[in-house]
Amino acid sequence: MTLFWIICAALLLVALPFVIWPLWRKHAANNDVLRDAANLEILRDQADELQADLNNSLLTQASFEQGRRELQARLIEEVKTTAVPQAVVRNPARLLAIVLALLIPLGSVLLYLQIGSLKAMQPQQIQGEGAEGFGVLRSEAALQELEAKLVKLPENPDGWLMLARSYTELQRYADAVRAYGELVKLVPNESQLWTNYADAMAMNNNQSLLGEPTKFISKALQLDPENTTALALAGSSDMERGDYVSAITHWQKLVTLLPPDYPQIQMIHDGINQAREYLSQQKGGKEMLAKLPAANAPEKVAANPAVAITGRVTLSPALLAKASPTDVVFILARAAEGPKMPLAVIRKQVKDLPMEFTLDDSMAMQPQLKLSGFDKVVVLARVSKSGTPMAQTGDLEGSAGVVKPGTKGLNITIDSTVK
Repeated sequence: MTLFWIICAALLLVALPFVIWPLWRKHAANNDVLRDAANLEILRDQADELQADLNNSLLTQASFEQGRRELQARLIEEVKTTAVPQAVVRNPARLLAIVLALLIPLGSVLLYLQIGSLKAMQPQQIQGEGAEGFGVLRSEAALQELEAKLVKLPENPDGWLMLARSYTELQRYADAVRAYGELVKLVPNESQLWTNYADAMAMNNNQSLLGEPTKFISKALQLDPENTTALALAGSSDMERGDYVSAITHWQKLVTLLPPDYPQIQMIHDGINQAREYLSQQKGGKEMLAKLPAANAPEKVAANPAVAITGRVTLSPALLAKASPTDVVFILARAAEGPKMPLAVIRKQVKDLPMEFTLDDSMAMQPQLKLSGFDKVVVLARVSKSGTPMAQTGDLEGSAGVVKPGTKGLNITIDSTVK
């Protein structure tokens, strides 16, 4: 900031002389002096004309003498007037120069304070945008500055949220818990805040959701029963307490709220299966499993051999070094024109290649989106480094192009890298 003001002052010192110096050098015009000088010049011209007329015999000697006397009388009168001391004339341009020399710097500072930013030249805080658009501070100086502001103005929910998110990002969970505690006092009816509060407290408590975090999760679900993060944490809390029925219920509801291609959905299904397995091992667990609703299970679609697509997938020898035997391989069909969600998908591993495949309606991720519902589809195979069906940079891919449902004997070679 000091450097900024020094630069501004230097620029003013350079600019001011171009404005002030021309005004300072300018002299005020004395109109009376100019008038007398003009009159004397006129008298001299008239005297010259009289002499010329006499020489040209246009005037008699008597007329010349009379005219000269009149001119001499007028000359004496002008000399008397000119000899009277003239009042010192002040130069208003110099006064204007002095005023501008004071007003330009002062006005520049006042204008900058009005429309500029005093923080513009300060070191910028390293920030990233959070899920709700709030910044994340990463420097200790910025965090301390925000803490000081919140001490003076504690009723600032945006500030507490930024502080809480920043501490969470920095894994300073005790500080994050303190910030969320202040935040929920100001905004008590926001489900996601209670969810984040529970998560931060659990991380600060050796990743345990027991106790206060469980209460906060319940509060979050009371405010928003479809809060997906709260449902995920609720299932984890249930598992930690050994309440497998509740865990299954929460996670099954979560599955219904997530899209079928959600990256972690398979992990949620695995959690549900694990909870079912643990429940079946408890006394009376099988009876409880029988009572649980099965509405979350995907609706099965009957296979239609007429529209089934068959073929073979191989991995190009040139790409063998880029793939691990345990990398996930997806073989899928999606609409050539329409939704990008797979109409049928098979999940295998690189070690299973080469392999024969069949894609049909029974593999639909959603009952309303199946092979038989489209005239043209794109069939491809992908080695997924992330383990998700969505293409990522570095994945390996091969395609059979656009085909009709029911096409048989496709040959797909995985021979390119996703850029």
